[in-house]
Amino acid sequence: MLNKKDWRDAVPQDRLAHLIKDARRAMERALQIRLIDHSVSFGHWSFLRILWEHDGLTQRELSELAGTSAPTTFAAIKAMESLGYVHRSQKAGNKKNIYISLTEKGRALKQHLLPLAEEVNAVAINGLALEDVLIARKVLVQIAENLSSDEKDLHESENRRVPSTRELGRLLLLDRPD
Repeated sequence: MLNKKDWRDAVPQDRLAHLIKDARRAMERALQIRLIDHSVSFGHWSFLRILWEHDGLTQRELSELAGTSAPTTFAAIKAMESLGYVHRSQKAGNKKNIYISLTEKGRALKQHLLPLAEEVNAVAINGLALEDVLIARKVLVQIAENLSSDEKDLHESENRRVPSTRELGRLLLLDRPD
């Protein structure tokens, strides 16, 4: 079996998407190792980060900002509520929207967890020149903007969008040979 270094030698000109995925996965694992000491899963991290900046969002707004499906957000919020990090509420006269707010316990996590994320970022860029880090940031932001624009164009011109997991399952079943 090839180890990671052998694999990289075997595919020296790997696609950028794979390299970004590998770097993302490594950073997520590094952060998860640190978060677990505070009983926080990596899945909850994104929601906490958003709520620390924009407390009191609707569940739908939180889902959109986190880039997760409604069922994923619901499950995470339910788990975070049982841990005492958030609470759900409705406003008088609006029973449709569910608002997600941090508890004191959820707010207090920020002072412990943000330094861990900063530590992971420092480890990730160790040995890189500041100029290279700034170029990498610029490149990654431009890649994200290009792909976001492409997705918007596809949706507007061809009515194409990312299907939900349920829709994708149905599409795959239709494409299967009998």
